[in-house]
Amino acid sequence: MQSSTKNICGAKTRSEKPCQTPPVKNKKRCRMHGGAYGSGGQLGNKNAFKHGYYSKASIAQRSETHKLIREYRKLCRELNEL
Repeated sequence: MQSSTKNICGAKTRSEKPCQTPPVKNKKRCRMHGGAYGSGGQLGNKNAFKHGYYSKASIAQRSETHKLIREYRKLCRELNEL
C-alpha cells in the first residue's frame, strides 16, 4: 500500500505545513516547488561560475601574456643598451 505522501508535493509552505499539490509527472515536487521543466540548478558546478577569472584557460592565458610582456621588456632593454 502506498503512503499518502507519494501523492503530494510535501514541500514546506509559508505556513510551515506540507504542500498538498500533486507532484509533476516523474518528479517529487509540484510545479511551484521545483518540479517544473527547467527548474533547479545546472548539472555540475556551473552554478558557481561567475566570470571565469580563475578558470584554467584564463590562468593559462594570463600566464602566457605576462611571459610575452617580460620578453618584450627584456628586448627593449637590450635595444636601449646598443
